[in-house]
Amino acid sequence: MYLINLITLMIMPLQMTLFDFTETADISGWEIVDDVVMGGRSNGAFYLSPEGKGVFSGKVSLENNGGFSSVRYDLNSLNLEAFDTFLLKVKGDRKRYQFRVKTGKYDRQSYISYFETNGEWQEIALPMHEMVPTFRGMRLNMENYPGKKLEQVSFLIGNNRPEEFILKIDEIAVTRK
Repeated sequence: MYLINLITLMIMPLQMTLFDFTETADISGWEIVDDVVMGGRSNGAFYLSPEGKGVFSGKVSLENNGGFSSVRYDLNSLNLEAFDTFLLKVKGDRKRYQFRVKTGKYDRQSYISYFETNGEWQEIALPMHEMVPTFRGMRLNMENYPGKKLEQVSFLIGNNRPEEFILKIDEIAVTRK
């Protein structure tokens, strides 16, 4: 049994790309969800840059009880049991963002990790077991992300202040450390 597990680990990929942005990437499945769904006034956009990077940008407004902008992408159900970490290649604007995942695209809860951007290209590693379950900004009394199934990824900005933002995304992947 040990030999079978060792062979399985040797032939499994160390990394799997979930979305790779290129000049010809199809971004039609990416969807903006702003606080306007609850009456807010934030305004986000998502587009492909000429260099082939996904660009999530806009303005967060606190007017009318607003305060967030997000972009999400639904995946075919993926089994992630062989992996333990999300890898993001991003360039931000020195602001804090959330990376969010769902095990089912219709789940109410998202599992989130915060990350800070520094104005340069970064490779950010987010351990799956540290992603906490939330719903509408509230921490839920559930286990952290189980890391077995994935159907949706998203980025969100909501730092409790009005601000313009821009986050460039090169790649989203999973790996095992």
